[in-house]
Amino acid sequence: MSSLPAASITPAVAIKGLVKDFGETRVLDGLSFEAARGEVTCLIGPSGSGKSTVLRCTAFLEEATDGLIEIDGEPLGFGPGPSGRVRLPAAQIRAVRRKIGMVFQQFNLWPHMTALGNVSEALTHVQRLPRREAEAKAMAQLERVGLAHRAQHYPSQLSGGQQQRVAIARALALEPRILLFDEPTASLDPELTGEVLNVMRDLAGTGITMLVVTHEIGFAASVASKIVFLDHGRILVEGKPGEVFGKPRNPRIDRFLETYLDRGAATLL
Repeated sequence: MSSLPAASITPAVAIKGLVKDFGETRVLDGLSFEAARGEVTCLIGPSGSGKSTVLRCTAFLEEATDGLIEIDGEPLGFGPGPSGRVRLPAAQIRAVRRKIGMVFQQFNLWPHMTALGNVSEALTHVQRLPRREAEAKAMAQLERVGLAHRAQHYPSQLSGGQQQRVAIARALALEPRILLFDEPTASLDPELTGEVLNVMRDLAGTGITMLVVTHEIGFAASVASKIVFLDHGRILVEGKPGEVFGKPRNPRIDRFLETYLDRGAATLL
């Protein structure tokens, strides 16, 4: 029987012994987990458990104190060396980072640019595309998130949910293999949260790898392929939603769910 080719089993993201210290405070304490290609991995847990720090290290916005991160099998930032990990060349780091897109809690849109300008800006300045080609690609992504009709509007003319969808379109425009979401609905009221989650649900069916930090427990339970529950910088429970949320379950998760009854957790209790 022939074995599967290596590319088919290499995880999109592999976190290996990740440690992150801020001064004397250890925020991540030796985390290890994998995110499979084409699947949605949700990181959940109480505030301060290290979820956002995992994402920021995965995007190389923060440098881990120790441990290794691999993107599609390639080391990001640091690789193994004879006496510990070694920093990789800047060009190699940039090449790996180009595989990653990130959507933040705050929309971070340019206020003086239209929705179209916000999405096309990186295409013209990072990928050096001609403006007409960049705007055509940007329009395609705005259409994808249901905002083509708002392309000429400025952020101040858009609702919070619309601004976050523009931010998602901006990340998608660079055609990343992996999309990181850092609590993308945390700044939105409940009415606007749904439109962003619907876009994310649609994306989940397209084959793009998604690593999502969220307090939207209903979304995590219904969309994620894997749940990673963090507590005090460590992984407490990891598995499929049915394994993590099914009964009997870890008492710590019960206490956590009781805190987020308004985020879809009530259906799991």
